[in-house]
Amino acid sequence: MSVQAQTDQLLQFFKIIGNESRLKVLGLLASDERSVGELAILLGLSEPTISHHLAVLRELDLVAMRVDGNNHIYWLNTTALEALNRNIFSQEQLATLAPEEGGRAWEAKVLRYYLVDGRLRAIPATQKKRQIVLRWLADQFEKGQDLPEAELNKRLKAFHPDVAALRRHLVEFKLMERKSNLYRRL
Repeated sequence: MSVQAQTDQLLQFFKIIGNESRLKVLGLLASDERSVGELAILLGLSEPTISHHLAVLRELDLVAMRVDGNNHIYWLNTTALEALNRNIFSQEQLATLAPEEGGRAWEAKVLRYYLVDGRLRAIPATQKKRQIVLRWLADQFEKGQDLPEAELNKRLKAFHPDVAALRRHLVEFKLMERKSNLYRRL
């Protein structure tokens, strides 16, 4: 399903569910199947109003119906709810709704603020910003290359005077590992 189709489906879902009476209908149908007349009595609404709400809920396949003589019996379609949860409300699917460029733009903004002529003006106080800066800093080192602590300190000093904090944060965020005074970018 395309991102636009997924967005449209979510908007339709929330538009339909965003009505108190429809939510109450779903709540009643979640506990038992019911006729239009029963729902009207339980909710204090007219049968035509209940029929309208049920028709709207059927657009998303949230309720199912069968004919029993002169009555239409409705119940909550749990299979459709499970499919919505799996196909639309999963973390992975929701993440596709917002373009990733927004996150990259924010990261670029953080780096523009904290980097001045290739040097750190400060180590960010917030963890999220610090992680962005540290990822950039780690990218300044080759992967797999062992650096003695003295060499790492010398290279880090070119970016910021508090080399001990930078070393500690790089290890803490698992961007580098330390073994016997040797540091290696992960």
